[in-house]
Amino acid sequence: MPPRSTRPVAPLDDDDYPAYTMGRAAEMLGATPAFLRALGEHRLITPLRSEGGHRRYSRYQLRVAARARELVDQGTPVEAACRIVILEDQLEEAQRMNEELRTQRGAPQQKSTA
Repeated sequence: MPPRSTRPVAPLDDDDYPAYTMGRAAEMLGATPAFLRALGEHRLITPLRSEGGHRRYSRYQLRVAARARELVDQGTPVEAACRIVILEDQLEEAQRMNEELRTQRGAPQQKSTA
């Protein structure tokens, strides 16, 4: 057996590592490359570029794109779907920060009414 590689496997575990080509990303989402380009045009995701200039997508970007695809499949225009996903992400981040501040201050947590 050949010796194992000494290279770290960190990119395999990194949600932000640009591991997927446009074609593979589109295939995984059940979408077209044009759909991914549209998400880029609306600034929902910005793929990194390989040395040859090809778009490369991360797992995190694919999850974001999948959420946009769900909305589009439900009849939401692409531009509106991108805005909704951006707002959902901002809300989630604000809630996370709010919870961190509460924890740091020792304030009692509010119960969810949902």
